[in-house]
Amino acid sequence: MSTLTRRRNPDAHDESWRIHFGDVAAGTISRRSGNPSGTPEWQWLCGFYPGSQPGEQMVGTASTFEQARQSFEAAWTIFVSRRSPADFETWRRHQAFTAWKYAMWNAGCRMPTQSSTGRSRCFCGALIDLRTSESHIYACHIATPR
Repeated sequence: MSTLTRRRNPDAHDESWRIHFGDVAAGTISRRSGNPSGTPEWQWLCGFYPGSQPGEQMVGTASTFEQARQSFEAAWTIFVSRRSPADFETWRRHQAFTAWKYAMWNAGCRMPTQSSTGRSRCFCGALIDLRTSESHIYACHIATPR
């Protein structure tokens, strides 16, 4: 069973941590910026989408990082209890498709939807069309995590 891990977000202006459950981005804990004095300094967001319904993610604020971490873990226990393995797979497939799409663009390739014929060539050289592109992506360009 995977456990929650956190990694510092090097791109954030203020202190921010990305929380992961295995290979799935489970949420964030970050220092709030621009908040008025006397308000909680930290915020957290728990959940992922796709793989859950809009509104199922949980958010909150806390005065300290430790309080934010504890609140996040409590919220995660509730959130993950409502998830099935298919929910995690939905998130993974979406991430993989997005990575493939950007690899296509970076290689200068067009998507089948950008062609009047509905056909294109994948950056790997394979011919794809509207009917075959999804199966090609998942069969050839997605490493099975775990």
